[in-house]
Amino acid sequence: MSPVSRRTMIRRGFAAAAGLSGLAVAERIADRYGLVPPDHGGIYGPGETLTYAAQRLLTRRSLAREFSRSQVSNPPFANETAPPSAQFTRLQADGFKEWRLAIDGLVAQPASLSLDDIKRFPVRRQITEIACEEGWSYIAEWIGTPLVDVLRAAGIMPQARYVVYRSIQPNWWESIDMADALHPQTLLAYAMNDGDLPVTFGGPLRLRVPRQLGYKSVKYITRLTATDKLESLGTGEYAWYAGI
Repeated sequence: MSPVSRRTMIRRGFAAAAGLSGLAVAERIADRYGLVPPDHGGIYGPGETLTYAAQRLLTRRSLAREFSRSQVSNPPFANETAPPSAQFTRLQADGFKEWRLAIDGLVAQPASLSLDDIKRFPVRRQITEIACEEGWSYIAEWIGTPLVDVLRAAGIMPQARYVVYRSIQPNWWESIDMADALHPQTLLAYAMNDGDLPVTFGGPLRLRVPRQLGYKSVKYITRLTATDKLESLGTGEYAWYAGI
């Protein structure tokens, strides 16, 4: 069966399930095709599954909207974050020369990259909107390295299903599936508009995930972990999938 006809069949199956037997049947169809999100349990699980599966079927390779330079917000909105940790303050005082991004988990070549190392990878620039679940948004130009290039250089293994990314700030982490991890617009961003990424916007390094709500674009990234399961980690504070 061709990929197109397969997608059509699954999509029609979801529609039929929603109309005939409700979300529980749709969830069983999603499970058959590997489209169940890690937060599928609980009272909201079937709804989360239907949302995630439908989004992945319809938008797996779609691009977030990109804007013209004239549409960049002036000034952009910098949301509040917790006071910086002592470790962050120490690194900042030295101009982030000792900042490192660890890459581990299901990769053939675990690594520890400096900012200079990351800047040697291919560069992508994109003008996209960051939208917060609280209702505010702004448009900015983000400059950085596509996450896919770094993961491939580390030899990400085929069994990896998710990438977990952690901030230097305590207890701040998120995760995405491989569709977003390997997407060309998902960036390890180190610059914004006309200069280095400001600390208030996540500098020196932020994961920018333009196809999801702002809380998935975690600031101050220091670790990437490729994994095949999230059960032992949980799925974060909000809904795991926040596609827009």
